[in-house]
Amino acid sequence: MKDHQVEVRVRYSETDQMGVVYHGNYIPYFEIGRVEWLRNKGISYKKMEESGIALPIVSMNINYKKSARYDELLTVHTVFKSQSSVKIEFDCAIYNESDELLTTAQFILVFVSLKTGRPTAPPDYILELLKTME
Repeated sequence: MKDHQVEVRVRYSETDQMGVVYHGNYIPYFEIGRVEWLRNKGISYKKMEESGIALPIVSMNINYKKSARYDELLTVHTVFKSQSSVKIEFDCAIYNESDELLTTAQFILVFVSLKTGRPTAPPDYILELLKTME
């Protein structure tokens, strides 16, 4: 239950003239992975924000191994790594249709109150879910 996978097809607008995915476009792929990880666990990012909690990235480390290309079907793997006080960490990877590793990433996100803009403890329902994964 710590991990989740979602498929994303590379669109033409995400590539350069050679059909290679522009490096900045991997970040939205990883975001899709994290949002779908939450959704798969029964947590709606939209509802979390409506309740006054946001989850911005405070740190990311991305390693590019091989290029993704136009029209490839990518698989984004998202794995819960840890949670402490206001932070949550994920390890992520993107594979192509041949199951070749293209990119890895590590993300640290912080639960933030939309009212104050300050870090805050995660809601109880998220804490309960995360306890089952450690």
